[in-house]
Amino acid sequence: MKHPPRRTGRLLVTAGAVGALTLGALASLPATSAMAATGCSVSYTTNSWSGGFTASVTITNLGDAVSSWSLGFSFPDNGQRVTQGWSATWSQSGNAVTARSQSWNGSLGNGASTNIGFNGSFTGANPSPTSFTLNGTVCTGSTNPTPPPPTTPPPTTAPPTTPPPGGQTPVAANGQLRVCGVNLCNQYGRPIQLRGMSTHGIQWFGNCYNPASLDALAIDWRADLFRIAMYVQEDGYETDPAGFTNRVNNLVDEATRRGMYAMIDFHLLTPGDPMFNLERAKTFFAAVSARHAAKNNVIYEIANEPNGVSWSTIKNYADQVIPVIRANDPDAVVIVGTRAWSSLGVSEGGNHTEIVNNPVNANNVMYAFHFYAASHKDNYRAEVERAAARLPLFVTEFGTVDYTGDGAADLASSTQWLDLLDRLKIGYANWTFSDKAEGSAALRPGTCNGGNYTGTSVLTPSGVFMRDRIRTPDNFPTS
Repeated sequence: MKHPPRRTGRLLVTAGAVGALTLGALASLPATSAMAATGCSVSYTTNSWSGGFTASVTITNLGDAVSSWSLGFSFPDNGQRVTQGWSATWSQSGNAVTARSQSWNGSLGNGASTNIGFNGSFTGANPSPTSFTLNGTVCTGSTNPTPPPPTTPPPTTAPPTTPPPGGQTPVAANGQLRVCGVNLCNQYGRPIQLRGMSTHGIQWFGNCYNPASLDALAIDWRADLFRIAMYVQEDGYETDPAGFTNRVNNLVDEATRRGMYAMIDFHLLTPGDPMFNLERAKTFFAAVSARHAAKNNVIYEIANEPNGVSWSTIKNYADQVIPVIRANDPDAVVIVGTRAWSSLGVSEGGNHTEIVNNPVNANNVMYAFHFYAASHKDNYRAEVERAAARLPLFVTEFGTVDYTGDGAADLASSTQWLDLLDRLKIGYANWTFSDKAEGSAALRPGTCNGGNYTGTSVLTPSGVFMRDRIRTPDNFPTS
């Protein structure tokens, strides 16, 4: 009920990892192809606060096509450091910074561009670099100057620049959520339904999650929910726990600024036994729950798609991980994956009664259900209808296509599914808000290399359908 392995991943670099890289280590990395002397241009923009900044770097190739690239520049101030980078392999030695292409963005034809970025720190001034090289060729394009840093860090609860219709964000309207009976309820104790989108793996599609795309999701799509899919394996968390934790934290903060609920997805899939990742889960959820304990918009999904194991094994895992979260964040909603790729056991011949007869030993807990509309139809819908009368359910992932994540969107089955979820007030996150070349992706391939995410011209058929469903008015009772 899931997808085959993805394209190779993007590296997140922590401050410690950057400091440990030397020029000798850089020399051992793969060489890039030659660049024509006509060169390149670079746009470098930052958003700064006291002691820190985020940089967005757009590279445009003005020469012959290349199959891989290496961008070099030097910080003007000795106190500037790269602390976390994405969409490239980042390294720093002294003031010199190098960003090397990943497998998915190395090919740049004449006139083609790609966007990369990083978070940084500074202890003195924070001027912008004034000279860049691409594969050794000096880039002639201008850079954008860094604006003066404000005196305080950016707020973590500010609404988006343009408020959504009605003037209130989903979080402002609903506040801290809790489970009441079989429903998800808002601060007034009234059942609500959250509707939103899931990222793809943030190790591969980090460039899809930027201020412009998240503004589009919050304002143009009017989404209530942003699910952050952090793979544990497949070049994910296990390769760089600190880096992935920081990346998740940053995305939670971005969702918070826009008034959306943030769902932190511990995306375990292969192996399907969650106990294999028990200690990683405890470490990760201890860190993120401590970081976000004061927020009222964070939902924890602790096991994406368990498979090949019994419900009692999944419950044992949940009974050990949930107390780690509760130690820091006693009020947050926690979602537990269910047997057989979160199908309530249906895909392995079971059903919801095994959970009803042996529930997780915690309050404020919901259970995950996943479906792919072209593959999972009437018998799955019937099981959800039965289960929803006895269990609080959340559809933390679903696709409009078949179980591989690809193929044509089955809009008839998708409509039946969403009509059912709307009637039962079951929240959902669609797979995926990404530009992967597959049917389930909402964005057309290449969209994340540009700056426009609004409207329907950048959307796939699945994306057009989902935007239309999500942006219809919410029903959020306020009394």
